[in-house]
Amino acid sequence: MKSLYILMFFIGSTLGIAQLKTITNQTTYPFWINVPTAEKNEKQPIFIFLHGKSLSGTDLNRVKRYGVLRAMEKGRKIPAIVIAPQLAKGSWNPDKVLEVLEYVQKNYNTDNTRIYVCGMSLGGYGTLHFAGKHADKITAAVAICGGGNTADGCKLGTIPLWIQHGDKDFIVPISESEKVVNAIKKCNKKANLIFTIIKGGNHSSVEQLFHEDAMYDWLFAQKRE
Repeated sequence: MKSLYILMFFIGSTLGIAQLKTITNQTTYPFWINVPTAEKNEKQPIFIFLHGKSLSGTDLNRVKRYGVLRAMEKGRKIPAIVIAPQLAKGSWNPDKVLEVLEYVQKNYNTDNTRIYVCGMSLGGYGTLHFAGKHADKITAAVAICGGGNTADGCKLGTIPLWIQHGDKDFIVPISESEKVVNAIKKCNKKANLIFTIIKGGNHSSVEQLFHEDAMYDWLFAQKRE
């Protein structure tokens, strides 16, 4: 009986990533993609996850160590086409992220009014750099323990944005997020911006956000006209 329970739990926990596969040699960044089952001709949202520096390299399995793919492995079902590219080294290039997005839009049935981006640490920077350059391509974004360019403040203020940072982060100080938040508010006081300071949160503990409902509920509630 115990063995049967374990087997059922394992099957249930992996159903959410039953269609997870890698795509390489098609775009500059290789990436994981998960396409959930959908009705025929149903357009699906896109959810892009940008990882942090520690997951960079040439082994795509590293991208599963934390974040969205890790949450999916633990049973979270995400009602969107999930894309998780891997950066070999350096910083995320917004044009190369766009290349991945456009590849998926060309090859899958996507709802282009619902394009979401989320990143943590270096991926938080990548999210804000991508949104700062290509805000017209996405619906909403979440940046966790990262930072961005203050010069992008006005453009970032055109989309729903949730910035989160732990106040005990000694790897990327919270001032990195605060600078971007201030730049957005300076340009647009009515921007759809949430800034959450996570009390006691350090650079790694905020990964827990990927295993909670709040971020996904907020993102998927946003829709571009």
